[in-house]
Amino acid sequence: MELRQLECFVAVAEVSSFTEAARRLHTVQSGVSASIKNLERDVGARLFERGAGGVRLSVAGDALLPAARATLAAARAAREAVDRVTTGVSGVVSLGTLPSLDVVDLPALLARLRTEHPGIRVRLKGSSSGSSGLAQELARGDLDAALIANDGAGIPGVRLTWLLTAPVVALLPEDHRLAGRAGVRLAELADEQFIDFPAGFGNRRIVDEAYARLGLERTVTVEVTTVPDAGAYVRLGLGVSLVPFISEPPAGLCAVPIHRPALPWVLSLGTPATGTLSAPAQALIDLVPAYRGDLPPLPVGAPDRQD
Repeated sequence: MELRQLECFVAVAEVSSFTEAARRLHTVQSGVSASIKNLERDVGARLFERGAGGVRLSVAGDALLPAARATLAAARAAREAVDRVTTGVSGVVSLGTLPSLDVVDLPALLARLRTEHPGIRVRLKGSSSGSSGLAQELARGDLDAALIANDGAGIPGVRLTWLLTAPVVALLPEDHRLAGRAGVRLAELADEQFIDFPAGFGNRRIVDEAYARLGLERTVTVEVTTVPDAGAYVRLGLGVSLVPFISEPPAGLCAVPIHRPALPWVLSLGTPATGTLSAPAQALIDLVPAYRGDLPPLPVGAPDRQD
């Protein structure tokens, strides 16, 4: 059993295609097919089921995948151990990110990382399903680290390191009936139309679960992936939005804190719960706290209306 065979096996398993795996590995498809055939002979079992719908793991292949990934990780760690004493820390780090998240200054962080460790390359990756998608990739070992937003609850297969907590606020037009208040209850907004993030995003999950606990339903009419986009729709009177208060609202909008219950938005740095971090990943992670920004002070409005 050779490392190259395992690399081909993992690549085909992840993309469900011999052609795409060959493209990822910068080789020809016949080479990938030959490696898989030799690996199947070595382990004495078929690793993939091939059909009209594509390629999928067999029962044996599904059993081999975690061990194959662990073996490749161990080999990488061995190479890095030698590199550290010969040429310094080098390698590739895959970092999951969230769109328009300015509370961590990633450009400045990556610039410093390149200065201190020019041999490290960082691949930034987002997910169409937000924090939940990034957490799944972390648990599978497809990412070295990721910025994860949720309510601070634990995630199976993921180790979370707290970075900051921001309150969720109602983003409203300045002429909204609740604008200028010191706080607003979720129940007071239940009949509004909402601008929100897609399912899977941390902020969406926090708000959905809060309304479910109250036994209330709400209507989401527009889904966006960034806070600035949410603000653009709110400014035009198309709805309200509940967002983490990580920056001052732009002109024409106001932010009113949510209370009774208050909703915390927690940003954490996630890493796989099992295995050892690579040296390049550890070098990047060590820098993250230094590039965590400060949160703005909460807005002060009119006294709350008492029930």
